[in-house]
Amino acid sequence: MSESRRVLAIDPGRRRFGVALSDPTRTLASPLTTLVRRTGKRPPIAAIERLVREHGVALVIVGLPDPAEGADLEWVEEIRRFAEKLEQRTGAPVRLFDEAFSSVEAKSRLYEGGRVARGEKGRVDAAAATIILQDWLDEHAKGD
Repeated sequence: MSESRRVLAIDPGRRRFGVALSDPTRTLASPLTTLVRRTGKRPPIAAIERLVREHGVALVIVGLPDPAEGADLEWVEEIRRFAEKLEQRTGAPVRLFDEAFSSVEAKSRLYEGGRVARGEKGRVDAAAATIILQDWLDEHAKGD
């Protein structure tokens, strides 16, 4: 059996973590799930670790907001610490990737297309992770 090349992407949020998964050829990103983070609790690292093992993930991408675009510096640092812990726990390399308003884009695509009702925030978070992952896959299509 060949080594897995699947990539998992995470759109971390204060309440929910959207998760997307690539196909084995690293061509197409698809929404996988949304993990809920209880108020005041740590990120759902154990659940993500299970997904990494279950899907044979070789690389994890974590969406990182850009402070130059108005992101809260404290939140950016929390995401960086989360990514470090995730790499330690899973053993899979974790890369930070500019999220570039992925949540706004996901909302726009889903709401305008009538594919999601306004209250279905979990689907929006998984769609945002899918956008992050597809952007990463497109950017790294020739290598990596």
